[in-house]
Amino acid sequence: MSHITLVRHGQANTEARDEASYDKLSPLGHQQSQWLGAHLRETQSFHTRVYSGTLTRHIETAAGAGYTADVNRDARLNEMLYFPMAEQMETQHGLPIPQEREGFVEHLPKVFAAWEADQIDSPPESWRDFESRVWSALTEIAAGEGPAIVFTSGGVIAMAMRKALALDTDHTARLTLAVMNSSVTRFFPIGGHLTPTLFNAIPHLETPDRQSAQTHL
Repeated sequence: MSHITLVRHGQANTEARDEASYDKLSPLGHQQSQWLGAHLRETQSFHTRVYSGTLTRHIETAAGAGYTADVNRDARLNEMLYFPMAEQMETQHGLPIPQEREGFVEHLPKVFAAWEADQIDSPPESWRDFESRVWSALTEIAAGEGPAIVFTSGGVIAMAMRKALALDTDHTARLTLAVMNSSVTRFFPIGGHLTPTLFNAIPHLETPDRQSAQTHL
C-alpha cells in the first residue's frame, strides 16, 4: 500500500445556498491553492499519482497547486450533496436552512444524524452509499504504487477519518466542520490498514501575513 495525501479544496463561494453556486473557488480559494502548491514544491513533497473529484472546486484547487496534467478524476471523491439534503430537512422535519455561515455549525450535525439514521426520505444518496464510495476510492488509490495526492472535500476527508478510526456520526460531523480550506491530511498504511498520521495541516497559511487566510467556509 502507498500513502495518500488528502487536500480539501480552497475556499469556495461562501454566499451560496445551492450546489451549483457553491462549486467554484473564491479569489481567496485560488490564492490558498497557489500557496499550497508553492509549499509542496519548496518542501519537495512529490507525488507520483494525482487524483481529484470531478467538481469544479476540486479541479481548480489542483490546478492552482500546479497539478494540471495527468490528474485522475473520480466522482467517488466528490462531496455529498448537502444543500439538497438541507432542503429536505426543512421540508420534512422543519429544520430551517441557516442564513449565516455560523448557523451551519449546529445545522450540519443534525443533518448528518438524520441522514445516517435513514430519517431523510429519498436523499440524493444514502449515508452508506456515500461511506462506501469514499472508502472504495481511497483503498483503490492506496493499492497503487507511489505516493498519491487527492484533491477533494471536507466531508470526504471526515468520512475517511471515520472509517480509519471507527468514529461515530456526531464526531464525523464535527470533523467535517473542522477541515480547513486547502488543508492537508495524510494516511499511511500501518499494519495493512490506512491510518491517519497528519490531519488538517495548513503550514502554507501559518506565517503572520497569511493567518487571516485560514478559513473553514
